[in-house]
Amino acid sequence: MSVLSGITRTTMTRLLALVVVGLVVGAVLNAEFPEPPDVEYPSYEYNGKFTFARIKFRPTQWGFGDYTWGFDLKWNHDYPQAEQNFTRIVEELTGINPQLGNGNIIEIDDPRLFEHPWAYMCEPGFWNPTDEEVVILREFILKGGFLVIDDFFDGGGRLQQWSNFEYQIKRVFPGVILYPLTVEHPVFRSFFELEDLDFFDPRLPFYSPKIYGIFEDNDPKKRLMVAVNYNMDVGDFWEWSDRGFYPEHLTEKGFKLGLNYLIFGLMN
Repeated sequence: MSVLSGITRTTMTRLLALVVVGLVVGAVLNAEFPEPPDVEYPSYEYNGKFTFARIKFRPTQWGFGDYTWGFDLKWNHDYPQAEQNFTRIVEELTGINPQLGNGNIIEIDDPRLFEHPWAYMCEPGFWNPTDEEVVILREFILKGGFLVIDDFFDGGGRLQQWSNFEYQIKRVFPGVILYPLTVEHPVFRSFFELEDLDFFDPRLPFYSPKIYGIFEDNDPKKRLMVAVNYNMDVGDFWEWSDRGFYPEHLTEKGFKLGLNYLIFGLMN
């Protein structure tokens, strides 16, 4: 007698339904987010000038949005207007001769990363570097590269984006301490002397802006290697600076902060 012969049709139907549900759930859990589209962007050869370097990564999520190419790829937020406006200010206010235009978009495993002493990365809440990229980024920073991390937010008591960033940066620097920075740190006085670090936007009352630093050997007396803008988006201030989208004092302070990061990163 077959084992299945004693099972009613209803029971069999339920068992089959459970199997199907299990297969679907398993497929969802094991599926990766679709590969983001391949997009084209200009590239500048090394010429000795300061060239804005934006780090490109494969986001854990992406979608459609009001960003360049019509895609919200996370790493491309504020591109290329942020680069264009920032380098124009660098040229006008400093003795640095920058490469004007869109800057370079660099993947971490691109050897050209080491041609740039200063790099910018946004939206680390969606950043998931490979093991190889973790090693390369660590090497870039320890060899003197300065990294600015920007544009990620958590509100309402949720720490989803911060948690992902903290997890990934601890892969880069195991045991790293993220120190809250105060306005007294030299990075905020390297070109402009900032009076405060108040980047609060009254239109975004749920976010409390903070700036953190990563130091060599976890020692605040040693070199500041990474600046982390949390619950704030300096790149947005740069992008919209010629359209009056943000309050004037935030736009002005955003450029001052960016120039301080740049000068400090090039000199230390």
